[in-house]
Amino acid sequence: MPVKLIIFDLDGTLIDSSVDIANALNYAMEPYSSRRVTRDETIKLVGEGISRLIGKLVGDRDETVRADVGKRFLKHYTEHIVDYTVVYPGVNETLKKLGRYRKAVISNKRESLSRLVLERLGLLKYFDLVIGSDTTPERKPSPVPVIKALSELHVSPDSAVMVGDSNYDVDAGKAAGVVTIAVTYGYRSLQVIANADHLIDRMLDLIPVLRRIDG
Repeated sequence: MPVKLIIFDLDGTLIDSSVDIANALNYAMEPYSSRRVTRDETIKLVGEGISRLIGKLVGDRDETVRADVGKRFLKHYTEHIVDYTVVYPGVNETLKKLGRYRKAVISNKRESLSRLVLERLGLLKYFDLVIGSDTTPERKPSPVPVIKALSELHVSPDSAVMVGDSNYDVDAGKAAGVVTIAVTYGYRSLQVIANADHLIDRMLDLIPVLRRIDG
């Protein structure tokens, strides 16, 4: 069936937010560690939501420390959410050309933060729906958020595609029965996204792939 809905991941697919996340992590951990995480280390850590991200850094410290680090992270990140965050090349141009499709964002970032960063970067206007890690009971790689998007926008799985940069996106899409398209320029290596139905090296390549899917 023709594609009616395109579901996009956010970080590593539409935007590169790694520097702002790294800065927020370093601010959050300042009272507890002198070590600073780099952008490259941050890229390897992100993808499973804020709680898991904080947990990886805090380790086995008590819940009081974990709660304080989480609070400090959210405060700093919210206040500096687009200091260094950029939209990937070709994203704006591609979204402008996708007017006939319904479009959604599914992120493992919280919904409020996802909406805020999209709004600040001028991208929110392109999307019919934004789903974050706290919108549904489960987050990617679970198919639950993808199924919610399909339900909310009244689209069947065989009329939707999932576009992302990680195995979480590919696994969630496949489990929900939608076509998966992985970008090779994002945060994850080619090895972990190799089982996607289609691979694209730049966002503008999405348009010819959609034409091929539509037949």
